[in-house]
Amino acid sequence: MRILIIEDDERLTRLIKSFFEQKNYSLDVAYDGNFGLEMILSGAHTVAIVDWMLPGRDGPSICRAVRNARLPVALLMLTARSQVEDRISGLDNGADDYLTKPFDLDELLARVRALSRRFTPIEMIASDPNELRCGDITLDVRAHTARRGNMGLNLTKKEWQVLECLMRHPQQALSREQIFQQVWAYDSQVQVNIVDLYISYVRHKLCVSPDLPDPIETVRGVGYRFNMR
Repeated sequence: MRILIIEDDERLTRLIKSFFEQKNYSLDVAYDGNFGLEMILSGAHTVAIVDWMLPGRDGPSICRAVRNARLPVALLMLTARSQVEDRISGLDNGADDYLTKPFDLDELLARVRALSRRFTPIEMIASDPNELRCGDITLDVRAHTARRGNMGLNLTKKEWQVLECLMRHPQQALSREQIFQQVWAYDSQVQVNIVDLYISYVRHKLCVSPDLPDPIETVRGVGYRFNMR
């Protein structure tokens, strides 16, 4: 099971992410509604934890868009709103469950587990749930290993995370800020231009043969696009 949290409160997000990872769950993060919706629509997640108030696109709008796309993704709404009419509004907009702030992390995890039992993620229907594949490149999301064809790729943890971010959004132009947010969001010691450096590292390691194409395209004025499916 892979979980997505869309929440602009970075302190709360760090707490949730750390708690879930201690329980051996994989959790991705988006800090604005527009990028969060893109990540949900990639079909890689079983459960999305969605804050009500977000920059770019609010939680109810995300829920409506996901339901219109008919994706089998469980949606849990987080909000400080506690009135009955607010809970009804969230559920009517497509949320499957509702949790008001402040909340207990154990209760959040229990609700996520309950929701996951009701939904089958796209990645489990299509392929091995522990592998992410694009073309001849495969990531093992449990072992954090990578290979191109039959050749293993000796990636560092950050290189692996950069490649994972790109592969979860094939054919999409991702800005440097979006990649930075996914990989270095909690590291105040680095700047966004570190993305360019790590893209060069990943490109070099993907070139296991001179005959193989570079799957990472530079999108001028935007960032990068992964061009293998």
